[in-house]
Amino acid sequence: MRKVYIYKGFERFWHWTQSFLIIFLGVTGFEIHGSFSFFGYENAVNYHSIAAILFIILIIFAIFWHFTTGEWKQYIPTFENIKGQLNYYVFGIFKNAPHPTKKTVLSKLNPLQRLTYFGLKILVIPVMVLSGLLYMFYRYPQKYNMSALNIDGLETIAVFHTAGAFLLVAFLVAHLYLITTGNKPTTNLKAMITGFEDLEEEEVKIEKEEPIKIEEEKLPGTVN
Repeated sequence: MRKVYIYKGFERFWHWTQSFLIIFLGVTGFEIHGSFSFFGYENAVNYHSIAAILFIILIIFAIFWHFTTGEWKQYIPTFENIKGQLNYYVFGIFKNAPHPTKKTVLSKLNPLQRLTYFGLKILVIPVMVLSGLLYMFYRYPQKYNMSALNIDGLETIAVFHTAGAFLLVAFLVAHLYLITTGNKPTTNLKAMITGFEDLEEEEVKIEKEEPIKIEEEKLPGTVN
């Protein structure tokens, strides 16, 4: 086994901040729907709006980081070995079978993870953001009876926003379970905190760099 720096600093910051904001948005959002009472309805609405704005700002920075570093390639879907990955999660994981997909620095996600995260990034999250913005700017502003955005009703928007929220809850539950499926129950959690993960030697891919040539400074009185 070899300890490899696989999760970069911003990647970990983005992961944990996004996790906190999604959970906080879920808590305040379901309170707004009347599922329970904790902050109080008015406070829940205000907190939800503030967290939503912070979430959008985080998304903008994350998009910039992914495209400038090339990390967006990690989420390109592939159907290669997807059957083996399904069999592993359904049967193999309970029989201590070897993982069918080898994790590397250049390929951190298995085929099912790629499909899941790809769906979240191009479908679920955009739907949540768009429907949330429509909520926030519904018939706003109304000064002098003028509306920048005037929709007949919020029922359809509410259905999409709530459906997206349930999908995120389902993803969160599955994600928390899969965290415990590493070599040890805390392996994946520790990796996302420190950035380092233990990988087998054959799983480690190191990009070869050309040696840097350094010219030695000639000192007076020295002979080469």
